[in-house]
Amino acid sequence: MIIPLNYSFRNLWTRRLTTFLTAGGIALVIFVFSAVLMLANGLEKTLVGTGSDKNAIIVRQGAESEFMSMLDRNAVNIVKSQPEIAVGPEGNRLAASEVVVLINLPKRGSSNPSHVQIRGVAPESLTMRPQVKLVEGRRWRPGLSEVIVGRPVAEGFQGAGLGETIRFGMRDWTVVGVFDAEGAGFESEIWVDAEQLVQAFRRPVFSSITAQLSSAGDFSSLKSRLESDPRLTVEVAREKQYYAEQSEMMATFIRVLGLFVTVIFSLGAMIGAMITMYASVANRTTEIGTMRALGFPRRSILGAFLFESLLLASIGGGIGILLASLLQFVTVSTTNFATFSELAFRFILSPAIVVQSLAFALAMGFLGGFLPAVRASRQKIVEAFRAS
Repeated sequence: MIIPLNYSFRNLWTRRLTTFLTAGGIALVIFVFSAVLMLANGLEKTLVGTGSDKNAIIVRQGAESEFMSMLDRNAVNIVKSQPEIAVGPEGNRLAASEVVVLINLPKRGSSNPSHVQIRGVAPESLTMRPQVKLVEGRRWRPGLSEVIVGRPVAEGFQGAGLGETIRFGMRDWTVVGVFDAEGAGFESEIWVDAEQLVQAFRRPVFSSITAQLSSAGDFSSLKSRLESDPRLTVEVAREKQYYAEQSEMMATFIRVLGLFVTVIFSLGAMIGAMITMYASVANRTTEIGTMRALGFPRRSILGAFLFESLLLASIGGGIGILLASLLQFVTVSTTNFATFSELAFRFILSPAIVVQSLAFALAMGFLGGFLPAVRASRQKIVEAFRAS
């Protein structure tokens, strides 16, 4: 004989205050747990979204980032002559030699300096990255000290707004445009004509070459030919994979730190659920004795109390996920460990995070409610009525 489920619902409603407090504790834990996963997911999505499956990136062999890579003009010419590289509408190869440097800019409001990445790009760079779109102003004009900036940079740094001036490379650069990159890491950069950046920093080499493939299947042959060419010392990677690997260390750090905090919080939440369920068992000694007298077996009583604990945890988990989902409207920035530059990204909720958060909440409910449920199921009829 099974105890009706509405018995558990009714008992939670009857003790509304303890239900609210315990569910609130579990909701806080799930909020932190979900936020950590959303933060790591947002970071990964931002950097993965920075690349494209159609593009390959070429850097110096052994260089862990574009900052450490150096490619001379001879290497650039050899790479651009490869037959696997697509041809643009104007008959030119869709390959862009780019330069990456770091500068310090003061933040708006606090004036604290932070690293910002400047990318010297070619006209083909915009063609190969259709997600980059100007939302204000115009593109830079060749030969002039003009830049375009990502929206987070324009909003977060002094002198980076449209029409303002930034000083680097012993020049004053006018911001003539603001661009959006659909949340990709490019939004945290300042873009300028590569030849102007090379002159300003007196840098005779480029950092990387990004090339669009004629077809995705051409990647293997391009990689094989370039990496075995005795005139070159380069590594070839798919652009999306390259940027995804740069996020791996930082995403792992966020997850480990967040999970450490979550574990501490979850211990408190489980103890809270256990206290609630023990109090529930103590207050319903007569009810338990009556159910045993009516013929309900021990396993039914254990199941009813365990279900009540899981129900409590699922309510708290649902509230925690709902609160965490509001973080999707928040944009945060941090230092990218791979480039040491400021990187802006959003919290991103995914179905996998919802499932993981609910599973974690139910695990807390199970662990917190199991011992009180066992105690309830072991109540003897005589002792239960005597206690009342």
